[in-house]
Amino acid sequence: MVNDSQAMQFKVAQMLKEPVGATRDYVVDEVIDILDGSPPSNVTGNVHMLRTNSGILVRGTLDTEVTLVCSRCLDLCACPLAYGFEEEFIPVLDIYHDTAIPEADDAETFIIDENQVLDITEAARQYAILTIPLKPLCRPDCPGIDF
Repeated sequence: MVNDSQAMQFKVAQMLKEPVGATRDYVVDEVIDILDGSPPSNVTGNVHMLRTNSGILVRGTLDTEVTLVCSRCLDLCACPLAYGFEEEFIPVLDIYHDTAIPEADDAETFIIDENQVLDITEAARQYAILTIPLKPLCRPDCPGIDF
C-alpha cells in the first residue's frame, strides 16, 4: 500500500499475474476529501481483493465521519458513516504484453493504471456520498431553530 495522504493505493502487479481466485486483504486508514468545501475525513476499514478473469474485484467495509449542517437547527454536526462497496477494477494495460485493453476505456469503469496501481479513493468517496443522510441531525431530539 502506498502511503499518500490523499490516496488509498495498492500495487497489484503480482496479483494480476496470479490465477483467477487469488485474494488479498488490506486494512485501510487514510485521510481523503469526501465533500468539497469540507475538511478531509479519516476513512478506516477493511478491503478484500479477488482476482477475476478481467481484473480485480474489490469489496470494502469502511467507516468515516463528515461534517454536515443539521437539517433542523442549521448548526454544523459530525455525521458518522459506515458503508460497504463492491467494484471491479479493470487494468488499462495487459501486464504480459504491455498493450492497451479496450474494455478499460469506459468512463464509468474503475481502472488499474498503467503502473498496476489500484486506487480505491474515488470509489470510497462516491460510496460515502451515497451514505450521507438526506436530513442529517445533530442529535435525534434536536428541537430545531430557536426563535
